[in-house]
Amino acid sequence: MVGDGAGGAREGRAHPNVRLLEAFYQAQAAFYAGGDDTADLRGLLADDIAWHVSGRSPIAGHYHGHHEVLGYFAARRAHAKATFRVLPRAVLADDQRAVQLADGQLERDGQLRTWQTVGVFLIAGGKIAQCWLVPFDQCLFD
Repeated sequence: MVGDGAGGAREGRAHPNVRLLEAFYQAQAAFYAGGDDTADLRGLLADDIAWHVSGRSPIAGHYHGHHEVLGYFAARRAHAKATFRVLPRAVLADDQRAVQLADGQLERDGQLRTWQTVGVFLIAGGKIAQCWLVPFDQCLFD
């Protein structure tokens, strides 16, 4: 099922993994906006979660388990001084995978910086088990 640009699924019949990613991006948005509670995020991630961020930026790397993945989210938020936003665009999902097109933005040195990414998610047991974050423009993302 493909979601529309507003985050909802066409015809109101969203695949459960589309709804999972919608819940994840809502919890992540609250965290990136300055919230300290990671319980909502943690509940959407498998215990053995793995998160892969390509590139050479300070946040690039491979993160495993709740501690490292949530630490990566916190580093991302701190790096952007809580101005980081993910703007989900569309989701394609089946029973094992989901692909999310999203835009990102942050303010740095008084300027708004924007980029586009695709997140490829492996879903297991109704939770996010792995994510590969792939920017459209790696140099800009770095």
